[in-house]
Amino acid sequence: MKTMKRYAFIATMAVLVMAIGISFTGCKKAQKDEESGKQKQKQEQITKSDIKEDVSEVVYPLPSNFEIAQTLNEIGASFIISLSNDVENVGNYVTEEKQALNLGVYSADLSYATTYNMKQYSMDYMDASRKLVEELGITGAYSPEFIEKIKDNFDNKDKLVDMVTNSFYNTYKFMRKQGKEELAMMVVAGTWIEAMYITTHVSENTYHNKKIVDLIREQEKTLKKLINLLKPHQGNATIQKVMKDLQPIYEIYQNRKETGFTKKQVEKIKTLSGEARNQIIS
Repeated sequence: MKTMKRYAFIATMAVLVMAIGISFTGCKKAQKDEESGKQKQKQEQITKSDIKEDVSEVVYPLPSNFEIAQTLNEIGASFIISLSNDVENVGNYVTEEKQALNLGVYSADLSYATTYNMKQYSMDYMDASRKLVEELGITGAYSPEFIEKIKDNFDNKDKLVDMVTNSFYNTYKFMRKQGKEELAMMVVAGTWIEAMYITTHVSENTYHNKKIVDLIREQEKTLKKLINLLKPHQGNATIQKVMKDLQPIYEIYQNRKETGFTKKQVEKIKTLSGEARNQIIS
């Protein structure tokens, strides 16, 4: 949220830890062990904090699930199942890249369904996500206990939304620990693109719904953060393609006037987000 300099920050902390270790080589072993333990604990706290700073605004491009629901209710929008990726498509994704991108897509769909308290659809998207998690070899991210907790809390919307949100952070963190950072980036990108797709397609007259246009406008910050997250991995062909799809959208944000988007710009964002999303789910 306040910073996207995770890589530089962690590297700096590593240098500091090393410097501290060298400067105190003459201290007693007990003192060194104590300092090492404290430093390790501090480093773990920083890492956890950085993970949330990296993805909390990118994972759910819309301000929050509750704000989404309130805004959509204000404009009279109903839950539109056709906007989500069909769960029957899950078996079509056989490469790791497609699986990771669509895990992000289904995560956004799960959030969308959960916001509307659509129990069956929520379970469908949870099941699709679980299948992709298994294919990616990160089953530790979705434990059987977690699935049961989801089922047990279907009537507690606040807790359910919180659990679904945290599950994405946990998946991201688990993938990074498993050395699957590029795939983790693809999950985040898939989520952003799907959420933007839903936002721009929830109404047939997007430009004339001020609340929706405001939501789109607010995503300039999250899109910039997403692109910054992807840049260190642009040597990966899939990530490079995703960045190529996102760049024209970002350029529209850069070229909008202070008074806001033109109708043509909003329609272009709608078209571009749809094209990027269709590339992912096809």
